[in-house]
Amino acid sequence: MSELKQLETFVAVVGLGSQSAAARQLGVVPAMVGRRLDALEERLGVRLLVRTTRSVAPTQEGEAFYEDCQRILADLTEAEAAVASGSGKARGHLRLSAPAGFGRRHVAPHVAAFQRLHPEVKVTLDLSDRLVDLQRDRIDCAIRISDLADSSLVAIRLAENRRVVVAAPAYLAAHGTPRALEDLQHHQCLSLGESQSRGWSFVRDGKPVNLKVSGALECNDGAVLHDWALHGLGLAWRSLWEVKDDLSKGRLVTVLDDYASPDYPVYAVLPQRRFLPARVRHFIDHLRAAYAAPGYWD
Repeated sequence: MSELKQLETFVAVVGLGSQSAAARQLGVVPAMVGRRLDALEERLGVRLLVRTTRSVAPTQEGEAFYEDCQRILADLTEAEAAVASGSGKARGHLRLSAPAGFGRRHVAPHVAAFQRLHPEVKVTLDLSDRLVDLQRDRIDCAIRISDLADSSLVAIRLAENRRVVVAAPAYLAAHGTPRALEDLQHHQCLSLGESQSRGWSFVRDGKPVNLKVSGALECNDGAVLHDWALHGLGLAWRSLWEVKDDLSKGRLVTVLDDYASPDYPVYAVLPQRRFLPARVRHFIDHLRAAYAAPGYWD
């Protein structure tokens, strides 16, 4: 209990910028605030605050610790409220991340619907093809399309997904159709910036194969790569959800189908922690239900 009071006091002091203001908010004398802060710094062995007679400011370590403490106390408050009400009602600030193209089509519309169902939840959605650091960027849940080799994260499978190599008929007419994986070295391969070093993944003779590819054009936005492929500028390794309509209408065709890519499912990725807030749990259930609806991916 004393350790929790120390954290609450530290958050109040940093948030209000004053020990006396924190004392008034907490209903204790200023001397008690000082003793709690001293005890916290001594217990951690780190200086968290620069304190003078006129001001209080967090150190660099204190700023990072303040953000963690805010999240911990907010989660604790929500957990207590959920237990007390017996409803597990979703509330608070939900911070989400998703790949730009997938997020626009298959996350953002469901975020809007989810917020209407849970009006006490504020949602921030970050759309980016960069790989976010959940802890550093304070993300509650990231949607990822990956093989998820990082075992430090908790992953919940939401939907199946395949990746295919596609090209416009005009590109293949001008440059030929690759028949074997080795043929890729003779083609313009349109690469997502960070995947340039990782390469494209295939399966040959039942074994995974990762090939480095190269080309004159590279972009960190998957939608741009898709557009370049449609304009006949090269081969692209794209998710089936993105190009399915183009394939059905003949704007793009698949190549190297004999070397089908390993499965790249859609996951909800969470940081390791013991308590999962109701807002995160309800949102994951919401996405699962939407993606499982008959005909959704068609």
